[in-house]
Amino acid sequence: MIEDLRFAEPAWLWLLAVPAGLLVLWLRMLLVRRRDVRRLRTSRQVPLRERFGAFGDALAWLGVIAAVACLIVALARPQTVASLVRRGGLDVVVLLDGSASMHVTDMNGSRWQRSVRFLRSLGDALSWTDDRIALTLFAHIAAPQVRLTRDPNTLFFFLDHLGDASPFRLEDDTSWDTNIELGIDWGLRIIDKDEELNGASANTKVFVLLSDGQAWSGTVAQSLAAAREREIPVFVVGVGTQLGGLIPDPKALPGAAALVSRLDRASLRTIASAGGAEYFELEQRSDREIAARIVDGARRRAVAPPVEAQLEEMYWPALLAAGGLLVAATLFLRDRADLWVQAAGVGAILITALSLFG
Repeated sequence: MIEDLRFAEPAWLWLLAVPAGLLVLWLRMLLVRRRDVRRLRTSRQVPLRERFGAFGDALAWLGVIAAVACLIVALARPQTVASLVRRGGLDVVVLLDGSASMHVTDMNGSRWQRSVRFLRSLGDALSWTDDRIALTLFAHIAAPQVRLTRDPNTLFFFLDHLGDASPFRLEDDTSWDTNIELGIDWGLRIIDKDEELNGASANTKVFVLLSDGQAWSGTVAQSLAAAREREIPVFVVGVGTQLGGLIPDPKALPGAAALVSRLDRASLRTIASAGGAEYFELEQRSDREIAARIVDGARRRAVAPPVEAQLEEMYWPALLAAGGLLVAATLFLRDRADLWVQAAGVGAILITALSLFG
């Protein structure tokens, strides 16, 4: 639309008076030609009927005039205003359980290894253009690993180097607890620290909790209330099976009872419901489907950013139009001298384009 058209160098536009004047001369030439054609038809007598074209070479010169106008418009550097609609980004904070029960091997490997494989699918589901991801581990204590980043290599570097076992060792007493409350609190701290360093982000915040829920402690309701107050949903992904498995205990005394860990599905569902999101369970759906549903659910909560106006340069289309009009004009020429004039015009346009925009 005309209101969306602007020129970066409008001083060149006054030269459009030249093709406007040439257009007036072209119309006069066309009228004179038609008058001469009528006179010839009435005054001359020839054995065969003469045929005169309606325009003759006039169309060729009309193409030249239009090409000159396009060249002048190109010199003025036309720009159009296009609306750029961007979707809202996500800030995904992964809260990964690293407690002793995640060493149980009831899921084609340990629960920790199974969680890491799922995180790869979650990383693939993000756009990495506007989306960011962070990662914190928790057991009895919490340990943030990755700050909010748009660099997928940062996440995958962690997954590659800690994919076999949790950094919380079984020999440490702090590994023998699942403090989900502390994990959520540290997720909130990661967001606060990012805002302190980089300013407030327009991205929608979302927590993804991966845990078996075994022997969890802390007042989870308080941390969930804090997340809900900041409109941060907590998606929960259960890791483990109802059959469960033995927790390897390197400090177990001879004859001591074995420790069995089972998926605490009921507690995890309660956390997801209180967190205003959904509960998923690995092996019940594919990792890609779970990751896609989490990302889609988070995007539905995202607030679309305002429409941005973006300028698109139109000088190259204007130059191409000028060259195309000159080439088309040669199709209507019958005089070789006129053809050379047209060739010179094409050369002038190419030289102008290379000197100004090359």
